[in-house]
Amino acid sequence: MTENLLVSTDWLAAHLTDANLRIIDIRGHVLPADKPTPHYFNHQADYDLSHIPGAVFIDWVEQITDPADPRHAQIAKPERYSAVMSQAGIDENTFVVAYDDASGMFAARLWWSLNYYGHTKAAVLDGGWTKWAAEKRPVTTEVPAITPKTFLAKPNPAIYRTSADVEAALGSPTKLMDVRTPEEFKGEYARAKRAGHIPGAVNQPRGGLVNADGTMLPPEQLKVKLGAIGIDDSTPEVIVYCNGGVSASFGLLAMRVAGLENGAVYDGSWKDWGNDEQKPIER
Repeated sequence: MTENLLVSTDWLAAHLTDANLRIIDIRGHVLPADKPTPHYFNHQADYDLSHIPGAVFIDWVEQITDPADPRHAQIAKPERYSAVMSQAGIDENTFVVAYDDASGMFAARLWWSLNYYGHTKAAVLDGGWTKWAAEKRPVTTEVPAITPKTFLAKPNPAIYRTSADVEAALGSPTKLMDVRTPEEFKGEYARAKRAGHIPGAVNQPRGGLVNADGTMLPPEQLKVKLGAIGIDDSTPEVIVYCNGGVSASFGLLAMRVAGLENGAVYDGSWKDWGNDEQKPIER
């Protein structure tokens, strides 16, 4: 495993009963931007039917987002986030492994959000539920009895960027990595009023960072892919964005797996930038 980033299905199967392990099922899906709304869905019903033993379900659509934010997918405020993680039985001593059925997209969002709120003992199950089920690993319908713990969210600004941060970086050596689809990058459709991309951004679709089985590409392949768009360990800063910060979290995870520590997530992403008529765009 890549320490505190990815764990394999073999590793998780061997550690299911670890005392300080909390497994989070954060399955869900997103409809393409050119489809009618609503676009965001949790897979609570699938969890109820079958999940990894000991896993607790967290709803990426509602529980870890800010209900007051019109962009919807924005990360929950500290108090709300702390309450959800505390209820899930997570404190500073808990090692969290998150999994989904979307090639790591939502699991990476939980990983990023935990890191943003100061909890670095977190990893993504490489290949997620899809790989676990394909390998016929243990599953259950039993919902674990969880003793709540105390999670204290402490924001880490080093991996969080705002529109003001992005605007200040335009024209600088900072790289903007857009992990949306090529069609969205080119402005063929969008989740915002305006279509296109942030000026100077480079496009590396999230789907190009995973293997066919939903596992992350190995570090060397990721380095090659990122290097091809001008991102390497000499890049002073990389700001990753998507539509609402979720796929961007996966982009940051991919950078970390590749050994690059110079990234941050623009949480507002295109829903923020594309809806602000004052912000420049390219197509």
